Amino acid sequence: MTTTGTETIDWRNCQPVELTDILRHSSEAFYEHGFHGTTVRDIAARVGVTVPALYYHHENKEAILVAVLGAAIADLQVRGEAAIADAGDDPVQQMANLVESVTLHLTVRARLAALDSEYRYLSADARMPYAEVRKANELLTRSVIDRGVEAGVFHVDDTAEATRALLGMLQAIPRWYVDSGPLTPADVATRYVGLSLALLGATPRKD
Repeated sequence: MTTTGTETIDWRNCQPVELTDILRHSSEAFYEHGFHGTTVRDIAARVGVTVPALYYHHENKEAILVAVLGAAIADLQVRGEAAIADAGDDPVQQMANLVESVTLHLTVRARLAALDSEYRYLSADARMPYAEVRKANELLTRSVIDRGVEAGVFHVDDTAEATRALLGMLQAIPRWYVDSGPLTPADVATRYVGLSLALLGATPRKD
């Protein structure tokens, strides 16, 4: 748990995202049928409103996806920063905490997180704010890897490539994780912390 200013952030306490009825039903439709496979009429029928009523709240289908994606990723960076801060000056623990934080997000919010790939269907202007948040999270991860390499505890030839590989591995989690399966979010986090540190060439700590 980390205190930032007057706010205390319990980064391990990853709660499901609260959405309006429109965004909840839209996210379910996008998850089941994809952005292009979902129509505004489909969403309106799920919500139980008319199409004009839907347009009263959101300009179009693209605006709905923007709102869903924004809600999904809203606290990811601040939780990641809190996780890193909790680790002190140790890059290995920083990475362990960061991966745990991200993995909890990708499992607890798996169906929402899986929609990340749909952002490529947004127009350039609509995509930009979300892309900037994604990039900020990528740079946060790379900053920890850079510190680990400088400290001699991570062993990779290219930190940018290592960052992409690590994030690519994590981003695949929502495509297979189901909360009815045998693994809890904490179980997945423990496994992926180990995989991530191994990818970075970190020496396992002895208890």
